Amino acid sequence: MKKNITLKLDSSLLREARILAAEDGTSISAMLAARLEQIVGERKTYERARRRALARLREERNLQWTPARSRDELHER
Repeated sequence: MKKNITLKLDSSLLREARILAAEDGTSISAMLAARLEQIVGERKTYERARRRALARLREERNLQWTPARSRDELHER
């Protein structure tokens, strides 16, 4: 189900948006809807990746990491 919204835009921005929409053979509404879908999709993808990365960190996998040796240890004389 689609809902209507109201936007307030500067007249110069609205004019440029109308031109872009006409050049693309679409409407301002369709342009905005497509862009909003893209933004929401990117945010969802980012959040899923973030949750997976944090879960992996919580698993405490053995990454065979050892702390760096001190300068003195590296250059023992």
